[in-house]
Amino acid sequence: MKVEAKKEVVQEIAGKLDSARAFYLTDFTGLDVKKMTALRAQLRDAGIEYLVVKNSLAQRAVATLEVPDIAEFFIGPTGLVIGTLDAVSPAKLLTDFAKDHDNRPTVKVAIVEGEIVDAVGVGRLAKLPPREQLLAELAGALEAPMASLVSMMQAMLYEVAGLIDALRVQKDAAGS
Repeated sequence: MKVEAKKEVVQEIAGKLDSARAFYLTDFTGLDVKKMTALRAQLRDAGIEYLVVKNSLAQRAVATLEVPDIAEFFIGPTGLVIGTLDAVSPAKLLTDFAKDHDNRPTVKVAIVEGEIVDAVGVGRLAKLPPREQLLAELAGALEAPMASLVSMMQAMLYEVAGLIDALRVQKDAAGS
């Protein structure tokens, strides 16, 4: 590959990584073509990109970003999993796929929101509920106090209406 072509590849990878919410370095050793194709299809369906590039090019691309140094992880076969929508989906997909395929691929390291996360942290990240569920839980938590306030105000309104009705009945009885 010529120098100019390498520079273009490095710039392209750096652009993709820079716009990502998270990216994962994986070791895909032990995956045959059929399994690798299945992994790529699952990732693509989830809107996640999977790149296999030379370590030296990927390392140069990462070096241009403002992220912790992960140069030591560019050893052996390395695949880049790039999650642009969220950080949890790629972790969940990689973990689930590995469970079904003899723990392959393995996660070497991840950069999530600019912070380094080891393989154990990626496993914990994979256990988080999906973004939509977290948002629904948050909405429910925010709605509960408001619903209680509305119920309390409604009860007070009924109490005031009852008191006014009782006062009316009392005045009608006194006037007769």
